[in-house]
Amino acid sequence: MQTLGPVLFLDAATPDGLHLAALFLGPKGQQPPPVVTEDGTSPALPIADYDHVTVWRARFHLPPRPSGYRWNGTTFPVQGDLSGPLRLAYVSCNGEEIGDLGREGSERNAMWATLGRDHQAEPFALLLHGGDQVYADEATDGHPLTEGWPDHLPDTPSAVALADLRHHLRERFMERYAALYAAPEFAWAVARIPSLMQWDDHDICDGWGSLRRKATESAIGRTLFDAAREAFLIFQAAAPEGDLPARFADPSGAHLGWEVRAPGLRLLAPDLRSERTRHRIMGDGGWAFMDGQAPLDGEKCLLMSSVPLLGPRLSLLESVMMLVPRMQRFEDDLRDQWQSHAHRAEWQRMLRRMVTLGPGGGDIAVLSGEIHLAGRGTMPLGDGVTLNQLVASGISHRPPPKGWARFLGALSSLGDAPLPGHPIRIRRIPGQFGRYVAQRNYLTLRREHGAWQAQWQLEESGTSPALPL
Repeated sequence: MQTLGPVLFLDAATPDGLHLAALFLGPKGQQPPPVVTEDGTSPALPIADYDHVTVWRARFHLPPRPSGYRWNGTTFPVQGDLSGPLRLAYVSCNGEEIGDLGREGSERNAMWATLGRDHQAEPFALLLHGGDQVYADEATDGHPLTEGWPDHLPDTPSAVALADLRHHLRERFMERYAALYAAPEFAWAVARIPSLMQWDDHDICDGWGSLRRKATESAIGRTLFDAAREAFLIFQAAAPEGDLPARFADPSGAHLGWEVRAPGLRLLAPDLRSERTRHRIMGDGGWAFMDGQAPLDGEKCLLMSSVPLLGPRLSLLESVMMLVPRMQRFEDDLRDQWQSHAHRAEWQRMLRRMVTLGPGGGDIAVLSGEIHLAGRGTMPLGDGVTLNQLVASGISHRPPPKGWARFLGALSSLGDAPLPGHPIRIRRIPGQFGRYVAQRNYLTLRREHGAWQAQWQLEESGTSPALPL
């Protein structure tokens, strides 16, 4: 294989600039060239080994102004200033559940090509990835212990068999990431825009955390989670175990929530998967991270919730589906949502946290993916502050039928107010007739003179009119 990379990640943003990591995948043991900046040369060091591949990382610093770095004879410009006018992109759902790696590249990555042209016209400072960066559902195929996953599992797999499964899964995860990172449209963008990534279920397997405990707490389930978690750290954070960037709230990685602060901006990404079970979305670590957040003080907070925080009353649909046996196979999809009956108290807790975080001169926008549609919602927080929910999904996952978007729009017309006095409303994206848009898409966010606005880039409709935030 040829060396893949660089894939650029933001480790930290400080007054002296951006602290970055560049990721490379190459033939085993063949060190890639170093990264060169005005500060000097940063060698690539190995962080993971596979049968035929070594993963390398070079860490380096760029000043707080437009600059760049050189690698292997190519210069990569980077927008290093996060203090003034700012432009960010948000993407999610970079794949599909079945046959994703067999899709024709230019069709699959059409919106990545659009994002690349968008960046060339007006650069993005950061690229936020909101979940399902990789669809790893087929990683369990081809091994006897997981051929029946998650419905039929051996009762007592041996230690030798589990070790063989772990090796199988490590290789399959690496192969999927390598295939994605080799796509020219994706590779061009992520070499020039520092990425920040938050995982969701398909980065592990479809419905992880909402599946039956018999599967997720089994030896096979824990082996799958451990392999997926290692892959997330390596390929979505350029960090081996025990070496997480400082933006992660828990250095041990028991939960993978992170925070980045820049002038006038707070980026929060709670981990909605590591501690999830069928009866909770976050555990003690995740809630300590959220409860420890100081109230906003003149900042814009962008909260990444991989599953939409504001949405239609899916609990009604959940109740109906449980009455129809052949519809019960969709239970895991609805159990994944904040609005599920199983999570209502926790949903209310998070919404109350938004109320206490928001007033005081700042306001919040929630960025979400998951549903393979574009959409938006609002909830008043008090004192004239509004919680905006912006949904952009997916960057390469093909949209569901337009009838599903119309159905969700009709369901949302019923409204919801899990917190008294804070009604949730699903709003239309500017320029769109329906409340949900069944087109591939990504989101852009712009700050000028302290004011923020959002726009959706829709595959068929083009760029939406600007939405003030």
